[in-house]
Amino acid sequence: MEEGNHSVVNEFVLSGLTDRMELHVPLFGLFLLIYVITIVWNGGMVLLIMTDLRLHTPMYFFLSKLSFCDLCYSTIIAPKMLQDFLAEKKTISYIACYVQMYFVIFFQDFECLLLAVMAYDRYVAICNPLGYMVTMSRQRCNQLVAGVYAVGLVDSTINICFSLQLSFCSSNVINHFFCDTPPLLALSCSDTHINEIVTFASICYTVVISVMTILISYVFIVFAILQIRSSKGRRKAFSTCTCHLTAVVMFHGTLLFMYLRPTSSYSMDTDKITSVFYTLVIPVLNPLIYSLRNREVKDALRKTINKLLSNC
Repeated sequence: MEEGNHSVVNEFVLSGLTDRMELHVPLFGLFLLIYVITIVWNGGMVLLIMTDLRLHTPMYFFLSKLSFCDLCYSTIIAPKMLQDFLAEKKTISYIACYVQMYFVIFFQDFECLLLAVMAYDRYVAICNPLGYMVTMSRQRCNQLVAGVYAVGLVDSTINICFSLQLSFCSSNVINHFFCDTPPLLALSCSDTHINEIVTFASICYTVVISVMTILISYVFIVFAILQIRSSKGRRKAFSTCTCHLTAVVMFHGTLLFMYLRPTSSYSMDTDKITSVFYTLVIPVLNPLIYSLRNREVKDALRKTINKLLSNC
């Protein structure tokens, strides 16, 4: 249907990760495996932290929220992507596209800001250990997570409201494997100047707040660790931060590469590969990083497995 010079779009067509048909089945198998592992590891991490009393601390409370976020983030993308690998026509309805984009923005903001909250938690634990449980009370932890939720909801709502004003003319093919803001703006025949400003401001706002909070927290953490006299104490203090630092470098490094690289090096194919990393690969790596490098998580997991085996 057409109204004047513009089309009334009822659905979009996703171009997918690759046009090479011979790769669709192998990629389907690969990403199905990644998605199943993501569900098992992140869902298991959430359940483990909920059921093991030794993990009922602020650090693991935030870790459970990170695992929940990764599980949801991957679930928004992976099922549709897997379906499209085997489908002849990779269509998504107009409403479903915007719903997917809304939650992609929301959980991207959520993970970005939650990593900052986790850095603040490590700062309090190392720089003020005696007052840690008072400062990071359950009420304070809930307030911090609620604040992260609120920012994510407001930001995603603003972005979607501006995106809904876009018009589409000659094509409805989105050059991506999911609905994201940049390829949708590239497809639109509207003036996207305001949308680009809103998107850039949104990214800068969340990323700058997160990165600055993390940097400031770790400056104080490093100074506090250097004041510890024993080398064993310094190693123990720093080891509590290594998992978080690894997660931060992976997530923020990917975002900075996507949005802050020169325009001359822009490539949609590169964006697709980068998007695969931060939407599907990072969610499966985060629980592995925290479980493999964290003795308390490994002990709790071993205890749970032994309990299940004994019951069987």
